[in-house]
Amino acid sequence: MDKRNLLIAFVLMMIVAVAPSLIWPPKRPADRRTAGSADSVAVRDSAQQPERPAAQPSAHPPIRPSADTGRVVFVTSPLYRLGFSTRGGRLVSAELAQYQSFAPGDSGKLVELVPPGDAFLRHRLVLASGDTVSLDDWDFTPSPDGPGIVASAGQGAKPLRFDAEHAGSHVTLEYRFVPEEYRFDVHGSVTGLGSGGAVLLIELADGLRSAEKDSLDDYRHYGVVTKASKTERTDFSRLKPGERVLLNGPFEWVGVKSKYFFVAALALEEGQPTFGGAIAIGGPRNGKAATRAQVLITMPVPSAGTFRYQVFTGPLDSKHLNRLGHDLDDANPYGGIFRPIIQPVSQIVLTVLLWMHERLHLEYGWVLILFGIVVRILLWPLNQKAMESGIRMQAVAPLLKETQDKYKNDPERLQREMLRIYKEHKVNPFGGCLPMLLPMPVLLALFFVFANTIAFRGVPFLWLPDLSRPDPLKIIPILMGLSMFGLSKVGQIGVPPNPQTKMMVYFMPVFMTVLFLNFASGLNLYYAAQNIFSIPQQYMIAKRRLREAPVTGGGTRVVTPPKTPLKT
Repeated sequence: MDKRNLLIAFVLMMIVAVAPSLIWPPKRPADRRTAGSADSVAVRDSAQQPERPAAQPSAHPPIRPSADTGRVVFVTSPLYRLGFSTRGGRLVSAELAQYQSFAPGDSGKLVELVPPGDAFLRHRLVLASGDTVSLDDWDFTPSPDGPGIVASAGQGAKPLRFDAEHAGSHVTLEYRFVPEEYRFDVHGSVTGLGSGGAVLLIELADGLRSAEKDSLDDYRHYGVVTKASKTERTDFSRLKPGERVLLNGPFEWVGVKSKYFFVAALALEEGQPTFGGAIAIGGPRNGKAATRAQVLITMPVPSAGTFRYQVFTGPLDSKHLNRLGHDLDDANPYGGIFRPIIQPVSQIVLTVLLWMHERLHLEYGWVLILFGIVVRILLWPLNQKAMESGIRMQAVAPLLKETQDKYKNDPERLQREMLRIYKEHKVNPFGGCLPMLLPMPVLLALFFVFANTIAFRGVPFLWLPDLSRPDPLKIIPILMGLSMFGLSKVGQIGVPPNPQTKMMVYFMPVFMTVLFLNFASGLNLYYAAQNIFSIPQQYMIAKRRLREAPVTGGGTRVVTPPKTPLKT
């Protein structure tokens, strides 16, 4: 198997994995409103919700009066700033204190997960009688009713309680916050609404507010993720406007994700009822860029009228998700048809990169360069054997050609003779395959790591503003292409002239440069470092090839097949 065919196979794999999103990018949506009502139980009337501007952390007082949403009580911790409205007890603001928004017009602002004019955690109760009670219309009294809540690091859980009376019925919603976690607990109690139990409908989200510079790329990652026996994702782009999809449970958790962030309802405690199912309703869009899809979760409420669940509002960061268990670290499934291979390799690669960053105290850019060099060092012995195998293969090429001509009409004899030649001269025709194949899963895994891992989001290096985004100056992909050309050119020293091989020396670097132009600059940085570090080994092998297979003045290559393994 020659190097040219391996490169072509790898390029085809990359094209299958990433080309569809590059060739058919979704159009920018013209309408970002929520979908209209599907029925009286599952969908709220969006017309009742006026638009409001995105939250700014420096502009909010602790409690903000509003005729439309009631008062907003804020809970502040080192990780987040959450705003709950006294109108329905809804979550109307979710700012992440450790993440900056890169959305146009958000200069200096923090990431806000709740879209303008929207709210998470709208609660509805479907009673045994068939009646539906929407808590959106209830005015709740907060406790403590003061200047908000501050949950400082090292403190215990901080509660925020909402109580409401309506037509002889009483509802309590209590939220409990842990400063060191992006998760909070929800405890509810309902009395006076009849007997026989009920079903709680939790409207999780219509989608998250995009906080990325490239909002279209962010929208491609919008989806509903559920966990039953395994995690499954339903992309918003698959839901037509008004289309209603029933997701059958029971589920341990149901979440809505963007490229880097995640909001989920969790039923993880032992003895706690799981979610019975979920409903996803497609919102309006223009093209394939779906920014909205209503997601409702069903949960049984026993006759005692109590319910509880947890909510995660934070980054898609395995460091935080792993603490919760229940496969929440798989809330961002990626890799497409290569997922069974890509996800495990990606986790290993990411773990190594994070370890190098934390233990060696290096910037991520230097980590990627060092990682590329380490990969090549680990593969050096295999590459050495592969290149030696190539020299031996080149040495016996005339003998193989003579044998093929001699036994061209006797395939069985030809096969026996060729195997004899391979054995006598210690030639492995596939000896060069494995070393060239091994770096490919790592490179493909890094493509998905940079496309989905929040650790690289907004990380600068030298002139690069963001390692997870393309180089705006296109310097790194060009450097990668030049390094690939240099590696190929050196590798052809001492190789018999071949028009196809010569064409590939020029074509592949140009093709890969064009392909990588819009890939993450960190991926290009890693690949360029790996190529550059491989050139000395290629040069050493090329010089040896010239010594052991000199070319005569007439252009005829004089070779003597070695009888013993070659040594450097």
